[in-house]
Order: sequence, then C-alpha cells, then structure tokens
Amino acid sequence: MFQKGLKDVIAVHTKIASVDGEKGELRYRGVSIGDLIATHSFEEVAYFMWTGVLPGESELCILNEKLIAGRELPLHVVKIIDALPADMPLMDAMRTAISAYGHSAFKDEIIEDQALVLTAALPVIIARHYRNQHGQSIVEANPTLSHTANYLWMLTGVIPNDVQVEALETYLKLTMEHGLNASTFAARVTISTESDLASAITSAIGTMKGPLHGGAPSGVIDLLEEMETLGNIRPVIEAKMKRGERIMGFGHRIYKTEDPRSVLLRDKCISMSGEDDWLDLATAAEKEIISLLEEYKPGRKLYTNVEYYAAAIMRSIEMPPGLFTPTFSAARIVGWTAHAIEQLSDNTIFRPQSVFVGEMVVLDERFHVER
Repeated sequence: MFQKGLKDVIAVHTKIASVDGEKGELRYRGVSIGDLIATHSFEEVAYFMWTGVLPGESELCILNEKLIAGRELPLHVVKIIDALPADMPLMDAMRTAISAYGHSAFKDEIIEDQALVLTAALPVIIARHYRNQHGQSIVEANPTLSHTANYLWMLTGVIPNDVQVEALETYLKLTMEHGLNASTFAARVTISTESDLASAITSAIGTMKGPLHGGAPSGVIDLLEEMETLGNIRPVIEAKMKRGERIMGFGHRIYKTEDPRSVLLRDKCISMSGEDDWLDLATAAEKEIISLLEEYKPGRKLYTNVEYYAAAIMRSIEMPPGLFTPTFSAARIVGWTAHAIEQLSDNTIFRPQSVFVGEMVVLDERFHVER
C-alpha cells in the first residue's frame, strides 16, 4: 500500500499519548490532559511522561535537583553557543548545541537521566543564544525557580510574576506531546538505529524547524494587532471573509471539533480576565470569529486551534514571535525523549519501502544515455 507522506499509516504502538480528532480528546498515558495539567506542575507531568507514574514527594525532590543540575551546560557546549554568529536563527543554534551533547557529555547516565538533562538544558541554550543575539549579558540560572519561571528569568533578567509563569506553564504542559507528529517520528527513526539520544533530539529539532510543522503562530499575533480593540473585531474579520482570506488560528488537520488544548488555554485566559488586555481581546474575538465562520462557511466546522490562544498568551507575557517555535520545542522535548525511551524498549529499525517510478535507461559505450 502506498500512502503519500505515510498519512494515516500506523507505524507505532505507543502508551505515551492518544489523540482523538473526532472527539476532540488528548490523553497523556491514558489520562485526560485537562485532569493532568490542572493539578500537576511541568516537572511532574514530564516525569509522568518518561516513567508512566507520577512522582511522590521524594521522587519529585530528586527530579528537581537533577533538573537544576542539568541547567549547568557543559563547558564545551557554552563555548559552542558563544561562538555562533549572532544572526544565526535560534532553531539552528538549538540544533547545534544539542548535537554537542553525546556519550562524552552524558558519561554513563541511563537514557531517562539523559532525557532529563536535555530537557533542563534546552531552555538555557535558547536563553543564552537569544541574549547573545541581542547583545545582552548572560543571565545565569536561578536554582530557586521552577523550570518555567527560570526560563523566563534567563530570557529577561527579571523575576516573572505568578500570572506569567502560570500562563506559560499551562502552554508548556499542553504542548509537550501530541502523538506521532513529524518531529516525534524523526526522533523515533533516529533512535531506532540505536544512535544516541542527543542525535535523536537533534533530528527532532531539525524537523521542528520546518515551517510546515513548527511554524510560529505569528499570523495570529498579526490578526489580534489588526483588530486592536473590541469594536474592530467584526469589521476586520468580515473584510477578511469577503476577500477569501484564511483566518489564522482556526481549523486543524486532526481535530474535527474543538482542539482540547485550545479549550484549556482559553479557560486559562478567561481565569486571568481583566489582567491583560490582549487575553481579553482574544477571548472576545474568538466568539465573534466562530459566529462569522459559521455564517460565511457553513458546515466547515472550523474551531479554534492551539496556536490561537498560544499566540495570545505569548503576546501577553511579551514573548517575541522569534521565541515561539523554540519555546514550543522546549515543551515538546519531553514528548520526543519519552518516545525515544519507548522506542528502545521494544526496538525495530524503521525501514519503509519505496517504489521506483522513473524511466529505465541504458548507457552506450560512451556513457551517453540512450532512451
């Protein structure tokens, strides 16, 4: 059977996540994503993804200690980051720095600990290159801060407030895993050759870099900025509809109903109502846009996707668009590493077949083509 792009071809049996596009349901290891993120931190959910169990008090303490230690980059990785051109895109810098991790950097650590180290290191790598790009002094990691809060601290040099941390952490937990997407598949293919984990994550980052997969939701930011105020929502959207333009942040290739991640991000935005004008604009605009989509495109079932509220949250915490995909990757690395661990637990190298569809030719004695 030939299926272009392997669309809908089952290549993996997994216990990590399930995505039901018809029901609009996302589960991490069988647990509804809403139930999981409501009561557990990024660190706890990451541990759950790697091990299949939630950490107890002692396990969480050890996990936090290891994550804090993992924020200290190996000296050779620091030198590599600081030697990169300031105009090198962040995704390229991340790929280069992660590739510098390997057996020498990990020593004899088991793969679960390697996953933890890479997860701790990626936000530090992002922040270091980002500040180098902007000619700013490096902000060292703060061991008193959580994983999410420390990321914001290292980016800005300012201790983030609770609202900012809660908003970003909700996003990070919701996007750390989403089935066998392109970057996750790339990680599994690489690790299936019994290559090392750093190589698998390097493959994943290179895949995430592509605009068809990890493209930043800057279009949503542009849309919100164009509307600017509540009174402009309907005129702006109606004008776009009449011109046949796509409304950014609506529609998803998998979900045929509401994206559960967008629902949870919306709930978070509503809970912060009145604290940020951008979040208030986004929640009001969604209702108006859904109504207009039903009016102009009846039967299309176009619902809000995760990019819509992700963009609103990123804008509310003043994160520039250039950091969107790197931040997405800092969350998704948990899923990448969890899939790599699972792949090695019952490994078979990926080796799909191809069908030759070119012409058969022969060469004459002068090596010229005869057709």
